[in-house]
Amino acid sequence: MATKYYTHFVTDAPRAPAEIPSSEWSGVVELRHPLESGGGTRELRSLLAQSFDLDSEEIKILHWARLH
Repeated sequence: MATKYYTHFVTDAPRAPAEIPSSEWSGVVELRHPLESGGGTRELRSLLAQSFDLDSEEIKILHWARLH
């Protein structure tokens, strides 16, 4: 069963500022499995980075919360 999370994050792509400037985003992300309590943001950053074609280090999670 999918699990939904609200996430608020910023992207930072210093190697390609003209293509993808630093930006602030928020929205709902749906994952197939719940995030781990300790390292969950690593998985979330990886998923968001894939969506934006960035490295996970270029994603900074400001806030995230599981939606019920």
